[in-house]
Amino acid sequence: MESDLPPVEPKSFFRGKGALLTVLTVVLVLLIALPAYRWFFLISLGIGIVVATILYFWNQHKPVKEASVEHKRPLGLE
Repeated sequence: MESDLPPVEPKSFFRGKGALLTVLTVVLVLLIALPAYRWFFLISLGIGIVVATILYFWNQHKPVKEASVEHKRPLGLE
């Protein structure tokens, strides 16, 4: 026998602004408490900014054309 009930989505304890505030607090505490995290965070942030900038300018100068996309609906959903 199969049930007609919809699947239950897992409940998250933190949502929206609460989750963002929690993450920012944890990062701030780690940056203050552990000096090694400061270098890791700064290097990671720098790499992320460089990659984001490269991707932004690449997309500005060479945008994806609709004709170059082969499978617009790979799952067949409409």
